[in-house]
Amino acid sequence: MPRFRGLNAEDIQEKVAGELVTVVDLAVERALAAQLPDLLPGSLMVGEEGVHAAPEHMERLHGSGPLWIVDPIDGTRNFARGRETFAIMVALVEAGETRAAWILEPASGRFGIAEAGAGAWMNGRRLQVAAPGQPETMTGSLHASRYAPKELGQRVEQRRGQVKAIKSLGCAGAEYLRLAEGAVHFSLFTRLMPWDHVPGALIHREAGGVSFCFDRQPYRADRYRELGLLMAPDQVSWDALYRTLLDD
Repeated sequence: MPRFRGLNAEDIQEKVAGELVTVVDLAVERALAAQLPDLLPGSLMVGEEGVHAAPEHMERLHGSGPLWIVDPIDGTRNFARGRETFAIMVALVEAGETRAAWILEPASGRFGIAEAGAGAWMNGRRLQVAAPGQPETMTGSLHASRYAPKELGQRVEQRRGQVKAIKSLGCAGAEYLRLAEGAVHFSLFTRLMPWDHVPGALIHREAGGVSFCFDRQPYRADRYRELGLLMAPDQVSWDALYRTLLDD
């Protein structure tokens, strides 16, 4: 946080086209890599910036041992521009199953946590997703991004008016927190990197929500090559949103 709104131009780089990284992303990931494995001896870590430097770390997602999944700053573009909507996300996965998750918004102090089977909480308040409704009455964000196949992106964009689509926050962690606290009903994502979704998917589920990949199978950390992920308040509303936004 001492570097927030205090970055110099040389502190911000474009690691690939359209994706920024700052010296703070790297510093946060180094700090977590130095401490998280000590909390659970034998555990490994997969972090966004570590994978950029060493893509073979993704193979750890297929192991059975305890694994920390880390996004050191989610919403880096917001952080670099001095906007407060950014988050640190961490999940603990074992044998492919997410055991616990944490999403912290350092600027606001909002801190969402979940443990499998124990509910989701934010700053001592139990989280509950929004009540379901018909697609045309439900609000949410549609992230049919440039990473989606062209036909899929066009289909979602053409049907945007059939739901109450609202502006993206530019930060998956913040999207998941507003889903879990019931501020919005749904979200659709078409890029499924584990550090962007594994923590939030558990928090959303423990707040009562339902989510599936577009093949109607549950999302897991090792399913990052799937076409997309749809979050909804319950199974009936998930099916209705899928028909509205994605069915041929």
